[in-house]
Amino acid sequence: MMRAMPSLPLLAAVATILVWGLNFPLQKALFGLMGPVAFVGLRYLIAPVCSVLLLCIYFRWNWPRLARADWWKLLPVALIGQALHLVLAAVGLQGSTPFSASVLLACGPVFTLLILRALRVEHLTWAQWLGVAVAAGGALAFTAEKLLAGAWAASAGDGVLLLAAALFSYYSVASKPLIQAHGGVAVLAYGTLLGALPTLAYCTPALATVPWGTLPAWAWAGTLWSVIGGGFIGWLAWGYAGARRGVGRTAPLIYLMPVVAGLASWLFVDEAFTLAKLGSAALILAGVALAQFGSRKPPIDSPPGE
Repeated sequence: MMRAMPSLPLLAAVATILVWGLNFPLQKALFGLMGPVAFVGLRYLIAPVCSVLLLCIYFRWNWPRLARADWWKLLPVALIGQALHLVLAAVGLQGSTPFSASVLLACGPVFTLLILRALRVEHLTWAQWLGVAVAAGGALAFTAEKLLAGAWAASAGDGVLLLAAALFSYYSVASKPLIQAHGGVAVLAYGTLLGALPTLAYCTPALATVPWGTLPAWAWAGTLWSVIGGGFIGWLAWGYAGARRGVGRTAPLIYLMPVVAGLASWLFVDEAFTLAKLGSAALILAGVALAQFGSRKPPIDSPPGE
């Protein structure tokens, strides 16, 4: 008998993981040409156009209306959870490596659980607390190896990446009621539009130093692919897969992302992997998985934020 073809939602989820994993070494290469802050600025020149097109595709000209109170709730989500998160993730990746960035940004569900516990929204089971402890131990071991080797810039980059992961967790928690009220497309698009001007104001000095006329064609193509393919099409595909297959069956695929990023980093940027580094990464991912799935409730569906 012929095997059944994988379902379209599964293919969409796997393709999204591949895109997100490959984005790490791609962005690292782009940072070498324009720097991380200028890249975020360029992203915020492209993303608002994508946001308007997305709103038109979904709603034509009948865009969802938000009450004034909801706009005030969305503002810190857009500035902190989206814009500042992207700036810190880019700066952290510049100082670290693609594999390290993919592993540390995958700690998002742990921070989300801790935020929910601090807000008394969710009670953590003993398995989830154990997962938090294992992930924290893995992160300490992950950064300790670089500190012992005297790689101070890489250690600082890892710290910034963990902060970026925490900010994305804030976005996941703070945006949830807005998404429930207005939908994910509206929140993503409106948040991008709200954050565009402040982010561009911050990134303008970095944008002004880039020799745009000398950039190779692949840099422009790579930037468009990273922003549109990973940032918008990837989010839509992941949301489609989660809605059709269920969060519980889709979320575990996130743990393939560091594998893809690591293989791509090894192939394209010659990243070295020690046993200590791989073991620490395995501890982090195991702890995150235990924290995420150590409850009877549906797991926290956490893309990398890229």
